Amino acid sequence: MSFAKSLSAAEIHTALDRLCQAIAARHPSDSKIVLLGIANGGITLARRLGSRLSLKNIGTLDISFHRDDIGRNPIPKEFSPTTIPVDVNGAIVILVDDVLFSGRTVKAALDELFDHGRPSLVELAVLIDRGGHKLPIKADYIGVVLEAGESEKIVVSLDAAHPANDSVRLIASKPVHR
Repeated sequence: MSFAKSLSAAEIHTALDRLCQAIAARHPSDSKIVLLGIANGGITLARRLGSRLSLKNIGTLDISFHRDDIGRNPIPKEFSPTTIPVDVNGAIVILVDDVLFSGRTVKAALDELFDHGRPSLVELAVLIDRGGHKLPIKADYIGVVLEAGESEKIVVSLDAAHPANDSVRLIASKPVHR
């Protein structure tokens, strides 16, 4: 899919359909699947995927205390605690996030998940894979691939109450110095 400076709600919904089709093709309907939205960007996305896939086991993962940059990025004011609706031991867990960038968020999510048990399989579904991975982490399910530069930011807005207002914007930000 080509990407200019934004994605419309219709393009986002097409990407969601793509994610759902890929998940449904890989897992039979009777699988013990648990969708866990990574707070905060993956929560609404996980709920949307769960609804479209008719899945009941949908929860959230708070990764705040597992982040390796907690000293530079304090815990967000929008706090969403970890809520896992079923025992993850032996389950198929699909972690869900809006954007995959460096992989550090996913690493933190894995740490939080394994604090709660040992799933039989863990997969990753993302709406946007923007490249620039710093860790050996890749998504199993990708809605849109968008390679963005280090000085660009992808802002995903999924409106839980009004999906017609969904948007994705690519914006320039200050250069990152490492």
